[in-house]
Amino acid sequence: MTDLPLVLRLEEPSDLAAIDRLHERAFGPGRFARTAYRLREGVPPIASLCFIAQVGTMLVGSVRLNTIKAGSSKALILGPLAVEPAFSDRGIGSRLMEMALDQAKADGHQLVFLVGDLPYYARFGFKMVPQGRVTMPGPVDPQRFLALELQAGALEAVSGLLVASA
Repeated sequence: MTDLPLVLRLEEPSDLAAIDRLHERAFGPGRFARTAYRLREGVPPIASLCFIAQVGTMLVGSVRLNTIKAGSSKALILGPLAVEPAFSDRGIGSRLMEMALDQAKADGHQLVFLVGDLPYYARFGFKMVPQGRVTMPGPVDPQRFLALELQAGALEAVSGLLVASA
């Protein structure tokens, strides 16, 4: 856990430029080519599920969730989760994840997908998506395609191609 004077709060429109710069530093220009980005492209994230972390006036972390669909089933896609590289390994990402997932559950969402490292995301309850049930709109390493049921059994009813949804 961090001992920094960390402030966690909802993202505001005035944060957008700083968030874009953070994403550039954390992920580089290749971030736009990633399959998960296609699901977020042109669709605004859910304002009540976008959080930032600040140390003083410096934005040091961000997490966002977007609405997606698989067939007729609605779900969320998490990402990006980004932490300023100089502030990594201080629990900032974990705190942002917990805040976003707790709010998503409180808002009645049932299922969250993401593409990421299972060893990191397993601590929040994410598991590999069973192969063949749900697919992404581009290439994804199946071991990195993860889901979290915010309501027990939510993944059982979902199948098909994930698509962006407003």
